[in-house]
Amino acid sequence: ARVAAKLGLKQYATMLYGHIETDEERADHLIQLRELQDETGHFLCFTPLSFHPENTELADIPHPSGDADLRNIAVSRLMLDNFDHIKSFWVMNTPAVTQVALWYGADDTDGTVLEYEITYEDGAWGNKSQSLDPVGMIHMIREAGREPIERDSLYHEVVREPEPERPARIPLPMARA
Repeated sequence: ARVAAKLGLKQYATMLYGHIETDEERADHLIQLRELQDETGHFLCFTPLSFHPENTELADIPHPSGDADLRNIAVSRLMLDNFDHIKSFWVMNTPAVTQVALWYGADDTDGTVLEYEITYEDGAWGNKSQSLDPVGMIHMIREAGREPIERDSLYHEVVREPEPERPARIPLPMARA
């Protein structure tokens, strides 16, 4: 990460939670990220990722709850106040939890991922496909009481030229006899 920062490269930070780690290890991970961000300032976003144990060697452990997802978002926002963006990855957290997460400290839903297909060779998650089209993504964010903003991968707002308005009725030329 330090080498990337010296080269001027921006990066994203993540943390997988809900498997074998302890609360102390999660806190330590966030503290290390906070200190590294203070040192380099090169992280664009932090994304806590919940572990999905289905079809893995850890299949007997419970999947992190929506409450756990929201607590991880909130604690991340509080501890990583030097990160401009905290993401709730809707594919893993579900659209419903992501809507609530927008009020718990998340400001990004990873809207560029409109379709996500998970097909691991080891069978983790089975073969699942989830999708939200752009209209569905906008609806999800607005339904949560937030205003969607299109951005690029460096978090610059994308401003598009509005479509030219078409008249409701196009007059046709007529000739009188």
